[in-house]
Amino acid sequence: MHDFPAGRLALWTTAWLTGRVSFDETLDGVAGDQAHRVSGLPGTEGAVPLGEALSALRGLGERRVRLVLPAPGDVRGLPAVPGLAPAALEVGQAAVGDRVVLVPAHLGNDVVDWTAYVLDGVAPPPPPVEGTLRAASGALDLAVTDSARTLAELGLARWHPEVPTLLAGLARPLPGTGVPHDHDPLALSILGRALRLAAVLDLAATDAPGAAVNHAQAARRDAALRPLSTAVREAVTAAYNAVPR
Repeated sequence: MHDFPAGRLALWTTAWLTGRVSFDETLDGVAGDQAHRVSGLPGTEGAVPLGEALSALRGLGERRVRLVLPAPGDVRGLPAVPGLAPAALEVGQAAVGDRVVLVPAHLGNDVVDWTAYVLDGVAPPPPPVEGTLRAASGALDLAVTDSARTLAELGLARWHPEVPTLLAGLARPLPGTGVPHDHDPLALSILGRALRLAAVLDLAATDAPGAAVNHAQAARRDAALRPLSTAVREAVTAAYNAVPR
C-alpha cells in the first residue's frame, strides 16, 4: 500500500501549529510505530528526532505545511532549491513550508529519514491551486469509470486476488489512516479511496506472471491508466491538505 509520510507530516504539523491538536497527538499521528529523524534543520545539529524537529519548525515561524506530490514533468509546488526537485521526484513526495521543505526517505520498515531544504533567500512558490474536495472526489470517480475497462483487460484479479477487495472497499475509510479529530469526513473518504486505487495502480504496473508484455503494450497500458494515476495523485494531495473551516 502506498505510504505518504510527507502527507502525514503536513497534515498533523499544520493541525498542531494552528492549535487544533496536541504535541503528543502530532507525534503519534506522524510517526505511528516508526522512528523519524530529520537532518538539515536550522538550529539543529545532525539528525534529530521528530519531536525536536517539530519544535524547530515552530521556532522558524512555520504556520502551514503542504503536501506536494511531484511527478515527471510536473514539479509545481516545489521551490527552486538546488537538489530539491530530483530528491522529491525520486520518492514522489515532499512536505513544503514557507521556511523549509522536508523530503522523506525510508531507511527500513521502521525508520524514516528526512532531509530539510532551507528556503533562506528563496521565494516559496505560490500555493498550488487546489480544487474543492467535491471536485477531487468527482474526478476520482470519473477516472475510475474511464479506467474500468483497462483494469479488466489487464486481468489483474487473476494474478492479484487482493484487487477485488481493494475495489470493493472504495466507499469505506481505510483502516489505520489516522487524521486529526476535526478533519473533514469527505477528505478522509477521498483519502481512503485514493490509497486503495494507488495500490491497484501499483499492481497494474506489474506484468502478470509469465506474461510477454512488449514495450508497445506496456506503453498503451500506462497511457490508459495515466488519467487514473493523475486523479489519485490530486485526490491524495487535496485530502491531506484539507484544513477545517
